[in-house]
Amino acid sequence: MIMLAAGVLFTTSATTAKGTSLREDRRPQFVQLIGEEQQRVALDEKHAAQLRAEIGELTERKAGADTPIAGQIKRGESYLQGAGLTALKGPGVSVRLNDAPVRADGTLPDGATKDDVVVHQQDVQAVVNALWAGGAEAMTIMNVRIISTSVIRCVGNTLLLDGRVYSPAFEIRAIGNQQQMRAALDSAPGVRAFQDAARDYGLDYRVANEQNVLAPAYTGSVELNYAEVPQ
Repeated sequence: MIMLAAGVLFTTSATTAKGTSLREDRRPQFVQLIGEEQQRVALDEKHAAQLRAEIGELTERKAGADTPIAGQIKRGESYLQGAGLTALKGPGVSVRLNDAPVRADGTLPDGATKDDVVVHQQDVQAVVNALWAGGAEAMTIMNVRIISTSVIRCVGNTLLLDGRVYSPAFEIRAIGNQQQMRAALDSAPGVRAFQDAARDYGLDYRVANEQNVLAPAYTGSVELNYAEVPQ
């Protein structure tokens, strides 16, 4: 009976593996896949930029002979800055989040787990939310402009933003009142939790005032699938 069961397991493993090793390291394949997707995103962004330029040129040409269209273009342009679709420059703050350095002997700090010594999605999101709450007028993560509909995701200890993958350290910059934003950071529970982890486990948390923060115009999609007017 035992021999029969062992034979079934061996057969199942062979069928599942299909001639490959079940313990094969798939990381090189994932790296290749990420690289291919990043190239695809870059091509799509280039194509989208070309289409936007063509639409802008055709719209301006049409507006020259159509007063109502010209009026709507002017009206739309008044909303561009608030939507993050124009570049902005001014004083603000920068925030740096980084994993704890790896010890030479590979051990972890006392009482720490592997999850305690890396930056997580909620840590980045806590900083972003605090800066918005502190009155940030514009913001970037890794020099990529983010807006109210931007999605921040982490895969492992890497950040996925607008189809690109970024490794720590994560740099977040915001334009606005420096005193208010720093106060918002210090009072945000999620940020304070990261500050505690930085103190206890050696993660890197730095905040600095900057006089010339540059936030480039957002170039991603602004299409909304669902929206409603607030009452």
